[in-house]
Amino acid sequence: MSANQMLTVVAALIESDGRVLVCQRRRGDRFAFLWEFPGGKVEPGEELAAALARELNEELGVDAPVGPEVYRTFFQYREMQNSTEIIFFAAAAQPEQVQNLAFERIEWRLPQTLGELDFLPADRDLVGQLASGSLRIPHNWMPSAKQIPARRENA
Repeated sequence: MSANQMLTVVAALIESDGRVLVCQRRRGDRFAFLWEFPGGKVEPGEELAAALARELNEELGVDAPVGPEVYRTFFQYREMQNSTEIIFFAAAAQPEQVQNLAFERIEWRLPQTLGELDFLPADRDLVGQLASGSLRIPHNWMPSAKQIPARRENA
């Protein structure tokens, strides 16, 4: 990636029974122990929803339907040369299907309690809006539980 090129990241807002899935970065990772929403970098030529679906499979072991864009922000970390665009989408996953494959911890939290966690700086405005109730994760797009794919067993 050349200097001053924008890094695009996608993240999922997954809600179940009024709780939002949040993930703590692992010890030894950049920004260790800070909280975030699951997701990751978009690869060159990759569609945003496809990138998020890939990341959710890699990090949580789920084939999660990706819904509408909910929030978008731009952030410049002092530790990074490039600016970051982060696009948050609603997504769906059955809690019993979610596996922690990439994090120190994962938790399902009530939105109003998100401010109790130390989130990545780029996520903090969104966290504040979710915690205050000024932004809500849309549900009208969501598939029924029967339509959310079950986890595939490795052969």
